[in-house]
Amino acid sequence: MINELLLIGSVIFIYGAVLLAYKFFGKTGLYCVSAIATVLANIEVVILINAFGMEQTLGNVLFAATFLVTDILSECEGKKEAGKAVWLGVFSSLFFLVLSQSWIAYIPADSDTIHGAVSQVFSNTPRMIIASLVVYAVSQLFDVWLYHKWWAFTEKRFGDKRRFLWLRNNGSTLISQILNTLLFTLFAFWGTYDTKTMFSIFLSSYVIYIVTSLLDTPVVYLARRIKDKKQITDK
Repeated sequence: MINELLLIGSVIFIYGAVLLAYKFFGKTGLYCVSAIATVLANIEVVILINAFGMEQTLGNVLFAATFLVTDILSECEGKKEAGKAVWLGVFSSLFFLVLSQSWIAYIPADSDTIHGAVSQVFSNTPRMIIASLVVYAVSQLFDVWLYHKWWAFTEKRFGDKRRFLWLRNNGSTLISQILNTLLFTLFAFWGTYDTKTMFSIFLSSYVIYIVTSLLDTPVVYLARRIKDKKQITDK
């Protein structure tokens, strides 16, 4: 039960942080959240847990938050700004990859007690981050592209630019998350886990993404409301 409560708490905390970052720091705040979430998700993803009757990796909520960030940017700031967030996430991951590998390359002092634990954690990080980099860039750029395709379709079909936010939000995220989950599971875990475990990871991850996608829709509406009322403190 503790895992389920922690996951629910994580969704509330992370989505709340995204909204507050946008309110108080504008798109700059969202860029910061995107960079931080991308790096932390690459660390969390190596942890396997059981929750809601499914075996799953941590990091799903943080990865979902990066899609929330690009959807808010697409809706409120434009396609170009959403694309910047994607490439900032790629840069942040590359920066972390190089730096984290340098940590374990150092020869520790005789009195050191932490190097072994750090090495154990980050020795598997390169594969995860490289897989994440490729999949993140592909799925996120696809998500941004699809978001605006849905937007163009509904605007042309119904003559209203503001309606159907829920459709472009969920229509882009749910489809791009299939691509994201499938590719990441194959690239990151092939040869590490058996097929049954990999399928379980894929299925549980996508179920989590369905839930987080549906839950982030009100957050996008709130972000647009903040934008409309010009309640953003700093851009």
